Amino acid sequence: KACGLPVFFPSDVQGILDMGVHAIAMSRFAGVWAGMKTIQEVVESSSSVWVDPGRVKIVLPEDFQMPPGGVHMRWPDNALDQEARLMDYKWYAALAYVRANKLNHNVVETAKDRYGIIASGKAFNDTRQALFDLGLSDDICRGLGIRVHKVNVVWPLEATITRDFAQGLQEILVVEEKRQVIEYQLKEELYNWRSDVRPNVLGKFDEPEGDATGGEWSMPNPSQNWLLRAKADLTPAIVARAIAKRLKKMGVVPRGSDIEARMNARLDTIDASERALSVIDVKGVERQPWFCSGCPHNTSTRVPEGSRAAAGIGCHFMAVWMDRSTVTFSQMGGEGVSWVGQAPFTKDKHIFANLGDGTYYHSGLLAVRQSIAAKVNVTYKILFNDAVAMTGGQPIDGTLRVPEMTRELEAEGAKKIVVVTDEPHKYEGVTGLAPGVTVRHRDELDAVQRELRELEGCTILIYDQTCATEKRRRRKRGTLATPAKTVVINEAVCEGCGDCSVQSNCLSVEPIETDFGRKRRINQSTCNKDFSCVKGFCPSFVTIEGGALKKAKKEKKGDLNALVAIPEPSVPLAPQAYGIVVGGVGGTGVITIGQLLGMAAHIEGKGVATQDSGGLAQKGGATWSHVQIADHPDAIYTTKVDTAKADLIIGCDSIVTASKSTLSLMQPQRSYVALNNHGSPTAAFVRDPNWQFPEASCEAALEKAVGRDAIGAFDAEEAATQLLGDSIYTNPLLLGFAWQKGRIPLSQASILRAMELNGVQVANNQAAFEWGRRCAHDLAAVNALYAAQQVIKIVKKPSVDELVAKRVDFLTGYQDSAYAQQYKAFVDRVRASEAPLQAGTALSEAVAKYLFKLMAYKDEYEVARLHTSDAFRQKIAGLFEGDYRIVHHLAPPLTADKNNLGELVKQPFGPWMHKVLGVLAGLKGLRGGALDFFGKTAERRTERQLIADYRACIEELLPRLSAANVAKAAEIARIPEEIRGFGHVKERHLKAARAKWDGLMAAWRA
Repeated sequence: KACGLPVFFPSDVQGILDMGVHAIAMSRFAGVWAGMKTIQEVVESSSSVWVDPGRVKIVLPEDFQMPPGGVHMRWPDNALDQEARLMDYKWYAALAYVRANKLNHNVVETAKDRYGIIASGKAFNDTRQALFDLGLSDDICRGLGIRVHKVNVVWPLEATITRDFAQGLQEILVVEEKRQVIEYQLKEELYNWRSDVRPNVLGKFDEPEGDATGGEWSMPNPSQNWLLRAKADLTPAIVARAIAKRLKKMGVVPRGSDIEARMNARLDTIDASERALSVIDVKGVERQPWFCSGCPHNTSTRVPEGSRAAAGIGCHFMAVWMDRSTVTFSQMGGEGVSWVGQAPFTKDKHIFANLGDGTYYHSGLLAVRQSIAAKVNVTYKILFNDAVAMTGGQPIDGTLRVPEMTRELEAEGAKKIVVVTDEPHKYEGVTGLAPGVTVRHRDELDAVQRELRELEGCTILIYDQTCATEKRRRRKRGTLATPAKTVVINEAVCEGCGDCSVQSNCLSVEPIETDFGRKRRINQSTCNKDFSCVKGFCPSFVTIEGGALKKAKKEKKGDLNALVAIPEPSVPLAPQAYGIVVGGVGGTGVITIGQLLGMAAHIEGKGVATQDSGGLAQKGGATWSHVQIADHPDAIYTTKVDTAKADLIIGCDSIVTASKSTLSLMQPQRSYVALNNHGSPTAAFVRDPNWQFPEASCEAALEKAVGRDAIGAFDAEEAATQLLGDSIYTNPLLLGFAWQKGRIPLSQASILRAMELNGVQVANNQAAFEWGRRCAHDLAAVNALYAAQQVIKIVKKPSVDELVAKRVDFLTGYQDSAYAQQYKAFVDRVRASEAPLQAGTALSEAVAKYLFKLMAYKDEYEVARLHTSDAFRQKIAGLFEGDYRIVHHLAPPLTADKNNLGELVKQPFGPWMHKVLGVLAGLKGLRGGALDFFGKTAERRTERQLIADYRACIEELLPRLSAANVAKAAEIARIPEEIRGFGHVKERHLKAARAKWDGLMAAWRA
């Protein structure tokens, strides 16, 4: 704007095409740059466009007198002549082009109009949709005297066209996104009009009650009087509310008329949706974006205890909502610069600043240069992950690699530079590093950071590890070798402590419920082989080196050809925009469903607009695809489905479907939800080992939003896996389900054709669509083709007898039958005390589970027994094929090294260790005896003492047991659930559990 450059604001896909042509033509005519503003709703949208080659008629102004020699630059051409030509001619040549081509124009007008609405771009589309929703068609607007003006060139605002628009109007409402670009220009152009003809202008702020002048400056705190908010995007619902409010205030709409009734109906729907949303409890229903499995940022963004970091632009920004002591963020190229201003006014002596490699090339070096010039103590962690990961894995800008970066940074004046990498060997023989640069393994990251934070001045840590998702892509393309090593967790050994998640921060470490409680497993489908999880202080981890994972047998449990035909549904009509929203987890094919629907509508010659959520959503966060279909393109104004206007929700994930963003789109008696209720873990599980899938909360929220009868819920992921052999077909299966329910205004033929044109797994996707139809028609019949309980989720709770029997059997193998009978006898005593109360079996169940947990403590003998068991051997054989070997990762207390905190550190042991474990397992009879060498350690003595303490605690509870306090007794009996892990991890959990235990017992005794 400082150079007088016209700014275009295209409103839709066709508008982009038209304005793009005009931008080029104006630039050539006026000798100026022309900028085009696009926003996410335009960039991430698509629609069918019929392009008429003669649609854009370029008119060169005939009333503009060019200066001698024209307006373009020439040689020689001094700076003052250029500026004079810009301000005297170019500016006005551009405005003449706007006038000649009527780029700003009235869309709806009459000679007697008294109310005006001016808008541009997305805001114009929102306005058109808002007017339609309020029942204000173009003809009704003309009858009421409402003039609508569309602005394509928002700056500079052409004065004569604007004055013509404003002539005769009493009030103008300016609808625009974010700041008041149009509003302030409009007020300036109308400022010198006589007060009796100058219209009142409102935009971001409403006029205060009793004050006809309006304007944001008439209130002490104008933010209390927003009309069209500037802090976020606008929606047709927000615009509709503002238009209706002003039209009623100005008396434009006759009171008691049918027009007012239609307006009020839409406003009532919006209000009802907001009220309903305010009382729906969606606490804990969130799917937050997270680092991908194996992402280098899982490690690189950690800071030492006592330090803090500043975030920047890139995937690593997500560290802000993780437990990483990372706060604040900046624009690209401003990373860490805020510390220059903070440093003199805080007791902190140093911070870390995260800076991505792409940002470094773009402008981040300037931030480093600023910090060096300011002589502040800061360590820039340049995260060299070799790809622009957040937007699709493009190559990073520029040609510098790590050696060149070190030389550049050394020349800028960095005090010290260290390269940290997961593959130090790749720097062997590398030349070109700056003098004094050292290369360290990522295992030393904490130590390196502690060293750098003690140095004065600006230091650099280059963290070199390739983006995990990009590694995955390269492995699929064959340009990067796949490591011949795979991590497996022995769930029988696992204690469910979650230290593996703490160490790795990885989403591929997932919960698995077993007969003996929640454990961990590795999702081999999503694992990117970072191996950080192995650092968790737990002997349950083994790595399989060599061989290969067996490919899953994609057995199909049913034959579509053998099934009888089912009736086709009645396909809904779409004279107006029919709203479909697909919601699910980023990266699982949600947007693909939107694209299939869009292509199917295009095949049928219908109007369609889609709008997708990208960005951080692809990192396992919530994502949506909005699809609007109409019989004619003119019936679609916006790219997104508005408040309470969704006709169909395809819920690929319960949590995303029950989020407030999705619930706000639903309306009772209108919206239908086709829901996959499979419980997939969220990033919350990484931080909270006790996290539970909020199934009940999701279902309750959806029932309040649309009613039970408007929800078609089933485990679509399990159905896809069982019927088609892969969960990847979940979404097309849901699509078929929704279509069979008569909720999609498209033909089956066009949808199947769209799948064919997509060209990916065509036959299987089409089969998934057909199976979805079958699920909608007769779910019970489909369930009969495989284990029905897996879909219906009927889980039989074991009785106390079953709990005890299973654990007696386990303890017999753990030690001997006498040891098992000690356990059973104690549980029987508790059951005998609880039974007369007739208050359930909560205490007996708790004691059965947690006395067993304590008695089956995992010492060296037990870990050896479980690792050499037939069950674990069969599990490995079922997962792998070829020539492989098992490597155990253990920390023998007598030989293991210790870290700087005095904690034992695990180390790998080859196949020979498996033989040692076999011998050790056979020595379990030594446990607790005089020859039990391991039993003399402090950890083993504590474990044996815990058994005695727990039994004594329960015996203290039994004499005073009553129906009134048995629930409290059961809570005390469940305390061992919180004593998890091994070594220092278990010690930390035990300390917290002891404090809680003592508190509960003190309350009991009182």
